[in-house]
Amino acid sequence: MPEGGRPLRIWAVSDGRAGIEAQALGLAEAVARIRPALITPKRIGWPYGLGRLPWRLIPPAAQSGDSVEPPYPDIWIAAGRATLPLSTRMLKRAAGKTFVVQTQDPRAPLDRFDLVVPPEHDGLAGPNVFPILGAPNRVTPERLAVEHARFAEQLDALPHPRVAVIVGGRSRAHDLPRARAAEMAAGIARSVNAAGGSVMVSFTRRTPAPARAALAAALSALPGVIWDGTGDNPYFAYLAAADAILVTEDSTNLATDAAATGRPIFVLPMQGHSAKLARFHAELARRGVAAPFVGDLTSAPYPPLLETDRAARELLRRYDGSA
Repeated sequence: MPEGGRPLRIWAVSDGRAGIEAQALGLAEAVARIRPALITPKRIGWPYGLGRLPWRLIPPAAQSGDSVEPPYPDIWIAAGRATLPLSTRMLKRAAGKTFVVQTQDPRAPLDRFDLVVPPEHDGLAGPNVFPILGAPNRVTPERLAVEHARFAEQLDALPHPRVAVIVGGRSRAHDLPRARAAEMAAGIARSVNAAGGSVMVSFTRRTPAPARAALAAALSALPGVIWDGTGDNPYFAYLAAADAILVTEDSTNLATDAAATGRPIFVLPMQGHSAKLARFHAELARRGVAAPFVGDLTSAPYPPLLETDRAARELLRRYDGSA
């Protein structure tokens, strides 16, 4: 505990991309649910293409974006490759007075961090490594309730079962060409029509425009809503209102967010393959959390996946032990 019983000061550091920032903020917010804390998001970047270099070759002084100068926080929680030139040096820069946490596999010497919180499917191990199933997220019952209430007027009249369709897109391992998107949409439409339900469709920034168009064209004939990317993002409201959730296989974050709701999850196949993500989805299936989408929209109940809270408890245990 900081001197005088003051709240913990936590920096949640990322490059600002939604999926990356959500990991740092999600873990920070989980810590704050256990112990009083003041959370400051920090968004950093690297000019002149420096961010593409190996982290060892990037001079921290070149960092752009939010200030990361002293006084440093009690706890530094960072996510993403862009943070590594700073995270790997923070123990030394803060003279050991800042507890340094990195999510994901940093692909850097583990002794540069007090704690690393990677997904289990990365296979990372070490005395300061605490793997979790999936990734830290910001989904809580309270947040779901608040977001649902914000969009209740457009969602509560939709017929059940309400099916949230959360679509990722192009990555190193996966792609979603128009033909695959059209096939995906046809399967979803058949199932929702047969069940007499509705859809709530959300795309990500990685969804290719042709795939987005194909899915929107096919699914717009169903009762429901398709977010066009304008106005407030209804993503969490869709998760809250859903009776079932369909997520594409390309993202740990999307499946982890969905699993925190306790609702049935079905995984939509894409073009491409990732051995790591295949292990992740296999573990979700083993625990009864998710299954491949084959047309059914019902499954046995499961306890919501609360890995972020588990990681937060471990973080504080180690933080207290380091004081």
